[in-house]
Formats: sequence, structure tokens, C-alpha cells
Amino acid sequence: MDIERINDYTVKFYISYLDMEERGFDREEIWYNRDRSEELFWEMMDEVHNEEEFLVEGPLWIQVQALDKGLEIVVTKAQVSKDGHKFELPIPGDKFNDADVDGHLEELLDNYSSMSDDDLLYDDHLEFMVKFKDLEDLIALSKRTSLDELTAKLYVFEGRYYMFFDFSADLFEESDIDNIMSVILEYGHESAVSIHRIEEYGKLIMDSPAIPQIRKYFK
Repeated sequence: MDIERINDYTVKFYISYLDMEERGFDREEIWYNRDRSEELFWEMMDEVHNEEEFLVEGPLWIQVQALDKGLEIVVTKAQVSKDGHKFELPIPGDKFNDADVDGHLEELLDNYSSMSDDDLLYDDHLEFMVKFKDLEDLIALSKRTSLDELTAKLYVFEGRYYMFFDFSADLFEESDIDNIMSVILEYGHESAVSIHRIEEYGKLIMDSPAIPQIRKYFK
């Protein structure tokens, strides 16, 4: 997969149909099976994040162009104001024409306006998947004893370690979660791979709470 970083808000990447098949995706199901197409998209976004540190946050504008031998995909992050009512798409004028932007923007607005304040700010619980470069980063994280009580499960998937965090609104304020995640992300980075994909294709190494268990086995 070829990746091109256009600016701080936009990334473009190309994936061939052969590459899709090697990843286990059929060309036809990408067009007609929404779950599989979303699964492929988030897998590619995880790779984009690894190579370009392009963090997925907030609404996205996505443009897909079908080519003879693959797909060209442009992803742009929308900038959302704190009140949740205004956002902008920082797309450079020489990259896309106005007609394309207007068409996708209308769809994005529809999706965005259908969200409630609770969806945008704080649901009954928040989930995070964090990917770690190697075991040493996990061991370093486990030394932060203040994280011992977190609901955290450790998985291995495609040769990498992933830790799934689940925060309940009954136990944590939003500001607390922000502070905790800022500590965790010193050792890994947030991944777009879903817990459902990890559970289906990965392997559970340690059930919750995983952090004190890591410290116990790797003193």
C-alpha cells in the first residue's frame, strides 16, 4: 500500500486489488459487504497511522476512487468546535474540486447532525484499543501502578501486542480518562482495529486487569 501525507489533516493512499486479496478480502465483497469494507478501511487506517502518525479523531471526509488495478482513497479530518456544532474541512483548493467536496460534505453533515451530545462527548463507557511496538513498552507501562485497577485486556494479533481499555462512566470522569490515556499513550499508540476483529482473529493473553499481571510475570 502506497501512502502520501498531503498535510496535517489529509492523507492519500493507494491499495491494489492484489494487496486486498493478500489481506484476505475479496474484491467484490468490498463493494457489497459494508462490514468487510469497513474492516478493510480501518485496517488500512491503522497502517497509515503507523507510518505517518495520522491520528483518527472526530468526523472524517472520505473520497474513494476506483482505478483499474486498485483503489485511491483520500481521508481528511474535520475540525470540530467545542460546542459540537461547527466544523471545517481543511482541504487545499488545488487538490479537490468543489463539486466533490460539496457532495461528500452534505453526507458528512447528515451523519454528524444525527449524533447526540452524549455520542459526541461521553457515552456510558469509552473504549480504547492501544497497540504496542514491543514487549518492553508493555513492561514499562506495567510499572505505572496507578493503572492497576483499569479494565484492560491484553491480546496478540498479527505479531503485535494490543491492550483493550474499557472505562465506565460510573467510575471515571471524562477529564480522568483524558489524563489516564495520556499516560498510556506514552508507551503505545491508539489503534483503529476493533475489539471484534481482535477477538475473532487474535489471541487473548491476559484477561483484565492485565497491567499488574504483566508486572508480576516480568519483574
